[in-house]
Amino acid sequence: MNNIPTHIGIIMDGNGRWATKRGLPRTLGHKQGIKAIEKTVLACQKLKIKYCTFFAFSTENWKRSKEEVDTIFDLLRQYLKKDNNVFLKHKIKVDTIGLLDKFPKDLQDALANIKEQTASFTDTCIIFALNYGGRDDIVRAVNKLITSGCKQVSEELILHSLDTGDIPEPDLVIRTSGETRISNFMLYQMAYSELYFPKVLWPDFNEKHLIKCLEVYQKRNRRFGGLN
Repeated sequence: MNNIPTHIGIIMDGNGRWATKRGLPRTLGHKQGIKAIEKTVLACQKLKIKYCTFFAFSTENWKRSKEEVDTIFDLLRQYLKKDNNVFLKHKIKVDTIGLLDKFPKDLQDALANIKEQTASFTDTCIIFALNYGGRDDIVRAVNKLITSGCKQVSEELILHSLDTGDIPEPDLVIRTSGETRISNFMLYQMAYSELYFPKVLWPDFNEKHLIKCLEVYQKRNRRFGGLN
């Protein structure tokens, strides 16, 4: 495929509804969602998408039940600690954005470990947004600049002080399940991102759906406020 985005962001929505439609606990929807992440990771590598950021746990997700939050953490913990996981097997770099200090210590350690183990990989980078919020990201970026003694900010200074400061802004942001909100995801970075809202629920998302998203993206005329 031509005109492949360098960076895509994915708001993974629909795990709970996927499970409810089948008369299953919401927790099983999250379990199936992990499988969809793996399929998408491999598809990104195959399609030569350099960066993919998954909105995995927002600053607002703490409002969910303790059982659901614990389940998400358990699934992430199990997946990261799994021998021969997709990242190591396929030499895919893993990174995170957001504040991890509220997470259980062993989960923080597991994330630090997989980041260290994959740090030298250069093909595809998968970023997990964990305890992440776009507004919080902006506030922390401005506070970093204040602490550093900055007297006057610019758009570029803020951009490079964000959690994503060393990677390109997303070209395409996908939210599954048909909901048409961005839910506090990379607010500053998405100024000129193309947005697409497929109706598929996240646990059913696969390479075929990703290709469809890319085909829609390729038909867009990105003018960045100018004229052709």
